[in-house]
Amino acid sequence: MAERRAFAQKISRTVAAEVRKQISGQYGGSPQLLKNLNIGGSVSHHTTVPLTEAVDPVDLEEYLNTHPLAVESGPLRDLLEFPRDDIEVVYTPRECRTLVSAVPEESEMDPHVRDCVRSYTEDWAIVNRKYHKLGTGFNPNTLDKQKERQKGLPKQVFESDEAPDGNSYQDEQDDLKRRSMSIDDTPRGSWACSIFDLKNSLPDALLPNLLDRTPNEEIDHHNEDQRKSSRHKELFALHPAPDEEEPIERLSVPEVPKEHFGQRLLVKCLSLKFEIEIEPIFASLALYDVKEKKKISENFYFDLNSEQMKGMLRPHVPPAAISTLARSAIFSITYPSQDVFLVIKLEKVLQQGDIGECAEPYMIFKESDAAKNKEKLEKLKGQAEQFCQRLGKYRMPFAWTAIHLMNIVSSAGSLERDSTEVEVGTGERKGSWSERRNSSIVGRRSLERTTSGDEACNLSSFRPATLTVTNFFKQEGDRLSDEDLYKFLADMRRPSSVLRRLRPITAQLKIDISPAPENPHYCLTPELLQVKLYPDSRVRPTREILEFPARDVYVPNTTYRNLLYVYPQSLNFANRQGSARNITVKVQFMYGEDPSNAMPVIFGKSSCPEFSKEAYTAVVYHNRSPDFHEEIKIKLPATLTDHHHLLFTFYHVSCQQKQNTPLETPVGYTWIPMLQNGRLKTGQFCLPVSLEKPPQAYSVLSPEVPLPGMKWVDNHKGVFNVEVVAVSSLHTQDPYLDKFFALVHALDEHMFPVRIGDMRIMENNLENELKSSISALNSSQLEPVVRFLHLLLDKLILLVVRPPVIAGQIVNLGQASFEAMASIINRLHKNLDGNQDQHGRNSLLASYIYYVFRLPNTYPNSPSPGPGGLGGSVHYATMARSAVRPASLNLNRSRSLSNSNPDISGTPTSPDDEVRSIIGTKATDRSCNRMSSHTETSSFLQTLTGRLPTKKLFHEELALQWVVCSGSVREAALQQAWFFFELMVKSMVHHLYFADKLDAPRKNRFPERFMDDVSALVSTIAGDIVSRFQKDTEMVERLNTSLAFFLNDLLSIMDRGFVFALIKTCYKQVSAKVYSLTNPSNLASLKLDFLRIICSHEHYVTLNLPCSLLTPPASPSPSVSSATSQSSGFSTNVQDQKIANMFELSVPFRQQHYLAGLVLTELAVILDPDAEGLFGLHKKVINMVHNLLSSHDSDPRYADPQVKARVAMLYLPLIGVIMETVPQLYDFTESHNQRGRPSCVAVDDYESEGGSMISQTVAMAIAGTSVPQLTRPSSFLLPSSSGRQHSTFSTESSRSLLICLLWVLKNADESVLQKWFTDLSVLQLNRLLDLLYLCVSCFEYKGKKVFERMNSLTFKKSKDMRAKLEEAILGSIGARQEMVRRSRGQLERSPSGSAFGSQENLRWRKDMTHWRQNTEKLDNILEFSKLAFLSCPNPSL
Repeated sequence: MAERRAFAQKISRTVAAEVRKQISGQYGGSPQLLKNLNIGGSVSHHTTVPLTEAVDPVDLEEYLNTHPLAVESGPLRDLLEFPRDDIEVVYTPRECRTLVSAVPEESEMDPHVRDCVRSYTEDWAIVNRKYHKLGTGFNPNTLDKQKERQKGLPKQVFESDEAPDGNSYQDEQDDLKRRSMSIDDTPRGSWACSIFDLKNSLPDALLPNLLDRTPNEEIDHHNEDQRKSSRHKELFALHPAPDEEEPIERLSVPEVPKEHFGQRLLVKCLSLKFEIEIEPIFASLALYDVKEKKKISENFYFDLNSEQMKGMLRPHVPPAAISTLARSAIFSITYPSQDVFLVIKLEKVLQQGDIGECAEPYMIFKESDAAKNKEKLEKLKGQAEQFCQRLGKYRMPFAWTAIHLMNIVSSAGSLERDSTEVEVGTGERKGSWSERRNSSIVGRRSLERTTSGDEACNLSSFRPATLTVTNFFKQEGDRLSDEDLYKFLADMRRPSSVLRRLRPITAQLKIDISPAPENPHYCLTPELLQVKLYPDSRVRPTREILEFPARDVYVPNTTYRNLLYVYPQSLNFANRQGSARNITVKVQFMYGEDPSNAMPVIFGKSSCPEFSKEAYTAVVYHNRSPDFHEEIKIKLPATLTDHHHLLFTFYHVSCQQKQNTPLETPVGYTWIPMLQNGRLKTGQFCLPVSLEKPPQAYSVLSPEVPLPGMKWVDNHKGVFNVEVVAVSSLHTQDPYLDKFFALVHALDEHMFPVRIGDMRIMENNLENELKSSISALNSSQLEPVVRFLHLLLDKLILLVVRPPVIAGQIVNLGQASFEAMASIINRLHKNLDGNQDQHGRNSLLASYIYYVFRLPNTYPNSPSPGPGGLGGSVHYATMARSAVRPASLNLNRSRSLSNSNPDISGTPTSPDDEVRSIIGTKATDRSCNRMSSHTETSSFLQTLTGRLPTKKLFHEELALQWVVCSGSVREAALQQAWFFFELMVKSMVHHLYFADKLDAPRKNRFPERFMDDVSALVSTIAGDIVSRFQKDTEMVERLNTSLAFFLNDLLSIMDRGFVFALIKTCYKQVSAKVYSLTNPSNLASLKLDFLRIICSHEHYVTLNLPCSLLTPPASPSPSVSSATSQSSGFSTNVQDQKIANMFELSVPFRQQHYLAGLVLTELAVILDPDAEGLFGLHKKVINMVHNLLSSHDSDPRYADPQVKARVAMLYLPLIGVIMETVPQLYDFTESHNQRGRPSCVAVDDYESEGGSMISQTVAMAIAGTSVPQLTRPSSFLLPSSSGRQHSTFSTESSRSLLICLLWVLKNADESVLQKWFTDLSVLQLNRLLDLLYLCVSCFEYKGKKVFERMNSLTFKKSKDMRAKLEEAILGSIGARQEMVRRSRGQLERSPSGSAFGSQENLRWRKDMTHWRQNTEKLDNILEFSKLAFLSCPNPSL
């Protein structure tokens, strides 16, 4: 070998390819490592902060003040700041079902009634984030919405799909085409298609200017324009959305609070016909639940008599109101079951003789024998007329029957006809209780037969059925009680029914049963109010029948309702002297002792006036101890006094007309006072009966009190059983709630002493009683607590912000009220766990916050009915905030990048000063209007008390109480943190609205003390998340999402730099813990959820300062051209440094683009191949980025290309992050080694060739760039494992990453990209080109056959997975072990991956498992692959 020259001996003989391989192995091919470069080759020395640590955020408010962008208008201007109408407080009138609002008729009401009515009628107070739907939680790039967004796209036809089977076009196939296709079938008649007849072919059109000389630049420009024309603007609309569950950042708007209805059933009574028609018959319907032994609806009374029969009663019945002529009713059933019966009871006019004698003619006479029995029938009719004339106002029990509702519903539902005709009765030959369908319906089903008890009973979708009830049972005079009825109903379901042996009364009652329409016309509420729509008041109405649910229903009251039901049950006059056998009870509701004081508040039954002053029970002939089955419905007055009472008068009715014998003789009296110590008196009573009229002033006493000189039946023993039931949204019927409301209203009225129960509470012991009543709320029943939830929370909040003045002293009840609220909401959470959304938010509480809650004593601009606010009292004052504060709250909030003074001038130093300043402000008309109520109230208070009381601000008190609470109270608040957070946010917005500060500078909106409390609160809650995430998993998940939503909300209303500092506080605590754990995936997953929720903010892009400069500007006020120009050259070092910083996760980038920096940092850290324990989070973090970019892509605010380029600049470091993952991406190329791309080789292979052999400077020089020596970036200072093969991403994750890359390349500023590309080394460019080639392989359309092949492979894999599951279930491997191994990444992963979704974080859900049917998804992928050709990466590449 020739002798080498001296200088050549020092030259390394290593070839450039080996150098590139060496460097690529050492640096992972990362453009992140080419950072801080400029033309001079010097390194800029930024303070290095590892990616695993949080950086100090920019003080956003300060930055916007000191860096104004000189743009007056245009799309870029909208990126700078939130819109002025971002948040609005809207007062929406609540929807009223009825034409007239349900309110009391009385003009004067006591405070409790007034507050209740206000609570049921005032407008909803809604805080509306106007652009909230533009956040990622409402991303339109979902599978169900994408098809709509793709409408109008041209349908693509590909040659590969049109080609015949086979590997190539073979001669026999060409011959076949020649024989089977004519020249007319071809796309063009050209000689170029050689398989056709050349003689008949036409020449191709000439290509003009084909040989002209054209500059390359012009050709490139023309091609670029061609590529850009007709391109779909939204790339993600053409890409299948990730197969995710409900996005964690989506908070559904709560349902509007409304009146509760169960499943609704429409019953129409068509006709009632007996074998003989001699007298009027009166009918009623009601629902009964046999299992619960409860009547579950009020009675519906209907009259099907002919006009001739009605005429027999004309002397006794006043003209009928149209509301009493209803023949159809809507029943509501909350808990439908197999035990529900529709019971029909019949009554007739009282006559001489017992029930059996009166029913006999109906059983023996037949309609067919009418001519034969004409004389007997005439005689019966004449007797009936006499009884109607003399005893027309009295009734007697006659007959009854029952329909097993669920059998009718299930029978109707199983038929193929539009309607069903069912005949119900007792079989006369065999005595079987059955349903007989008409001849066209095959098969019979006995009525007592039921389906399995657990089967869901659906009343909303069965086919309408027409029932013909053919037989009735006569009433037994001694078996009229509900207990007897339940026994009969239970017996009806048995095969050997006792009722079979009874002789029936033959009749025909036709009834229609169908699901109730959603908005029926001509409908009346139980209070007889007309429901919308009610076009004509003369039409026969349909009655809504009030439900008495079988079990508790937990729904807050939203409408005024005040009804009383009286059920006389039995009377025992066996030991009474004298004649008292045909007994009726007259029931009256009295407001005084005088007989004229009876109130017309008793609802009429059928064919009578709407209301009457009295009601009579049916008479059981010659029975001294009768049972009753009446229901007397009363409209209670809103305000009751001690003189209101129920009066029962017992009469003996003389059925035989005798001389000098009155029709009715009073034989006893008793009564029930309606109020007892201020509480409504309801329940079961056994009352003594007086033989004499009660004395004066009897109404305030109970009949149990032995009044002097009065004679009583049976020695003053209880002989009359009666039940009184109230259905009221005024009376809580709970002693603890009653006491609390009574004490609060005593403060309102300043009336002492207060009588509660047997206690007289004086003003000097009111404080202790009030505190004890607040703590005793925990002992109240849950059902009334929920019914009065809105009013209860309103009053507790009022006590927080307006401490009462008791005996001249201000009493602070903030702590007691906070504890009570925490206890109440936890009770709701624990007992109503089926009433929660995905974040554990109880829907009742969420509705209260969203619609009902408002600051006390705040009024909308438009006057609202009733007193505003929370019923503010003139006796409330404010206690000054305690000067002694816990040491933990004396926080100095640090703002690392802010030079502003933390003591902001102009900020009120206390709530008192703040409110005074508000009242004194004479600002805009809007402010004056809002504050007028404050001024008037304050003036009145000042006149009354001689001082100007000011209120506490609820959010400030709430934050303070939460921070200082401890023990069980703090735990209760943490469990339901979302409630207090949302309450605080709404209070803050209302405060800003009424103080006219929604447009004020954010630094001046809230006092420092409140911000310190919020800082302390957020810090301690972040500490709870870190310390408890392993033992209280479910609670910590809820707490984490609640905190994230809270910070998301604060970004809309507070100093955003301050909120960024709070985010950093949380991040710092969580990150420090994450990287100290051996298996950090759970906590890291919580961190991702936290970040995703915060980044779902609708103004996420604005929060990232997309128009900011990453380096100090050359001039104090950069012009818009220098800040935004896309065409300026990058010739200076500063400009080059700017470019470098744009493409890397440098400290300036992470500070100024704070949220985007956090997102991309998490992506880089989790995707790092050396990150231990985070492999399972790949899909989660990639989906987060994908979701953000797809949301930007579809956002109408960013449709302008210039704006979209600014948005894309926030994600330029994503290119480098993805380039680093090339070895881990799934290989979509058909042949893995076709191009020999580096991603096919493990990084360890690069590193194994001795990195010290060649100087790095020389290596990079050979690669084409001269750079200083660099080290592996500090961003990956994580535990590393040398010598292991990196895991490959799933196909879904890889595809999502690549589409994100293409979006950035497509939308980013071309000049910036080109400048960055010129600074890349050859190695980096090779890797970038490799990545783009992978994109082409991933998204190119490969034809239907490829997808069919993939489909078959998928189903084969499904079988394998099913076999594995069977193996796990049968025992060779435990399912738990398999799940544990999967979470640790130990399960074997298919090298080929899956084209149909990642298997990471697989949960045991049927709809997400491996063996899920994938046909639909395959069709989607096929369709999307075709559409992908409509959009491609930046054509300049």
